[in-house]
Amino acid sequence: MTLTHLNARGEAHMVDVADKQETRREATASGRIHMLPQTLALLVEGGLPKGDVLATARIAGIQAAKRTPELIPLCHALALSKVTVDFDLDHDNACVKVKATCRLNGRTGVEMEALTAVSVACLTLYDMCKAVDKGMTIDAIQLEEKSGGRSGDFSRASERAALPTESPAVSDESGVSDATVTASKAGDVPSVRVRFLAELRERVGQESLTVPVASLANADILSVKRALRERDDRYAALDEPRILMAHNQTLASDATRVEAGDEVAFFPPVTGG
Repeated sequence: MTLTHLNARGEAHMVDVADKQETRREATASGRIHMLPQTLALLVEGGLPKGDVLATARIAGIQAAKRTPELIPLCHALALSKVTVDFDLDHDNACVKVKATCRLNGRTGVEMEALTAVSVACLTLYDMCKAVDKGMTIDAIQLEEKSGGRSGDFSRASERAALPTESPAVSDESGVSDATVTASKAGDVPSVRVRFLAELRERVGQESLTVPVASLANADILSVKRALRERDDRYAALDEPRILMAHNQTLASDATRVEAGDEVAFFPPVTGG
């Protein structure tokens, strides 16, 4: 298992992108800040003590995107061609939704720039409003979509839409059937959910499935991989040294323990700026 920001000795280093092809790259991130309804009303009316809140937060977000490598140690300095920061005032939920888009023609992606722009814009909104509302909370900062580069395109909305309504079965000597695995989604059969991300999803031909815990020789990720290989030879791709794995969204290894209700994801390394 390898990480692109670690060298052979396990030391952090900046990824060399000199040999990568220069392409159009774009990324959009989003986030939100929750506040009291009265605070949002003051923001709309321009009644907050620090002045034009949204204009200041927009400038802060744009500036943050351009200075991302000063904040994130291993990011490259990029010549961004476009940075936009937009706001949506959600009165029903008393929050401000923030969206940032970054674009360039270059050799590395702009996901971190978009995420940094959203983060700093939200922090600036907090700073501008904290005189009247110190209980504000910031959450849901996430990448919405990206395009360009070797790892291909990503869309959070498309990934949600692509989730299957029924998961295919993984059979073994215990004779677990398709019906049994489908039932496990309702909690009838203790199972581990397995997801295949990025280009690996195309290689194995599906997004996700469930593996009954009873079918595992041991309660670890290695046994999950073996159960999948017994199902179909295409899952042999999971044994490639370059394939990474995560357990409940945390990087993991073959020896990581699993239990019913856990999620295990397999994915190729993704290089970033």
